[in-house]
Amino acid sequence: MKINTIKENNIDIAIVNSKDILITDVQSALDFMMTIQYKTNCNRIVLNKSAICEDFFNLSTKIAGEILQKFVTYQVKMAIVGDFSEYTSKSLRDFIYECNKGKDIFFLSDEKESIKKLSMV
Repeated sequence: MKINTIKENNIDIAIVNSKDILITDVQSALDFMMTIQYKTNCNRIVLNKSAICEDFFNLSTKIAGEILQKFVTYQVKMAIVGDFSEYTSKSLRDFIYECNKGKDIFFLSDEKESIKKLSMV
C-alpha cells in the first residue's frame, strides 16, 4: 500500500494506491480507515477500485452498504477511483449515481476528479 497526502483547498487528502485487496469486509474496512487516519491524520481518502474485493460491487452481498455506513458514521469521506462501466447491474449503477450526488462517498473515474470532489465537500 502506497500512501501520499496532498492539501487541496486547505483540506488534507490521503491518496492510497494498492496492488493488493485491502477491503474485503467491514472489519478490514475499519482497519483500513483507522490506519489511514493514524498514519496521515486525514479523514478524506482516495482509493483505487482494485483494492476493494469484487463482492463489494455485488449489492446482494450487502457488503457495500455495511462498509460505506462505517465511513459515514466515522465521518470519513472516500472516493473510489476506477472504471465502473464493466458492471451491468442497474441497482449498482443506481447506487453509484446516488452516492455521487451525496457528500461522503464517490465513485469516480480519475484521481484528479476525486481530489476535486473531496476538497469541496
